[in-house]
Amino acid sequence: MQLTTASPRPLHVNATVERGSFVLDVDFTVAPGEVLGVIGPNGAGKSTLLRTLAGLSALTEGSIALGDEVYDDPAADVFYPAERRPVGLVFQNYRLFPHLSVLDNVAFAARAQGAGRRESRARAGTWLDRLDLSEFASRKPAQLSGGQAQRVALARALAADPGILLLDEPLSALDARTKLEVRNGLRDHLRDFGGPTLIVTHDPLEAMVMTDRLLVIEHGRVVQQGAPADVARRPSTSYIARLVGLNLYAGVVRPDAAVELDGGGKLFGSAYAAGDMSAELPPVGSRALVAVRPTSVAIHATRPEHSSPRNAWEGTVAGLELLTDRIRVQVDGTPSALIDVTAGAVAELDLARGDRVWLSVKATEVDVYAG
Repeated sequence: MQLTTASPRPLHVNATVERGSFVLDVDFTVAPGEVLGVIGPNGAGKSTLLRTLAGLSALTEGSIALGDEVYDDPAADVFYPAERRPVGLVFQNYRLFPHLSVLDNVAFAARAQGAGRRESRARAGTWLDRLDLSEFASRKPAQLSGGQAQRVALARALAADPGILLLDEPLSALDARTKLEVRNGLRDHLRDFGGPTLIVTHDPLEAMVMTDRLLVIEHGRVVQQGAPADVARRPSTSYIARLVGLNLYAGVVRPDAAVELDGGGKLFGSAYAAGDMSAELPPVGSRALVAVRPTSVAIHATRPEHSSPRNAWEGTVAGLELLTDRIRVQVDGTPSALIDVTAGAVAELDLARGDRVWLSVKATEVDVYAG
């Protein structure tokens, strides 16, 4: 079931926005039917990007176009305000009108476009049926669950027959259990929407499972983009590494296939383990990034005798944090690392802050790539 009657067109964004000392400078395209996840730390420029696409702020330079239709181009003196853009926007707090029924909340989209009361209600009824909300048509927003309110907000956005769909932290207002229930359903609805979709989120799981591609913004610039699995496996910055739960180090490739780390120490990767120093390894002397999963690092009370001595080093326990079913141990060393272990392992080693420990990781678990 296609959730838009408009002819799907790609979204082209070449945007520069200056706000005081902050500058947002991005260039990307979103294909029809593609869901692009936009992630980045606070202050990276995600909200500025969303406001610009929605027509709530103007570009300083560049252009925004849906297919061949340009909505913002300062050089050509073109600017379409929000009410003239085919944009469906779902806010993080949904912004449903508390005094209106679910039916009239959804009908507002058509009313805002000039449709009469009867026509707008008929169109709204169609969307309520498509998103399985018909039984809630007469309810007020206060009578809805978080998941139901989220679907109503989506129905209202889609009822405007948008060419672009923008979602700002669409699940942030939900509790953990409801978020799990709603996530899959929302992803299914987005698959049925034929136009380009952007989701701004801080949630790494949301970003991984709900999007086709990720766009990572830091300090107003795109630092990485690609399929979620590729970004997670080979992050380009420490922010992305923390987001997806990886240890990330930068360094220089040595002739023996080790990477000499910037902060001291060295690590051998999978190319060394395979005995092929040319396999997926940047050239000797070039910059490289090294990614290691916290679950791949082992902790020992003494120097390990049966682990590869190539990737074994000493450090000091700096902290322990409970993460649902495991304990994350922060160890300061050369290099420092985050290690995920079971509560049983912590008890067996009697780990506490200040303890001296040894760490080891198999070369096959160390991913080295160009940085």
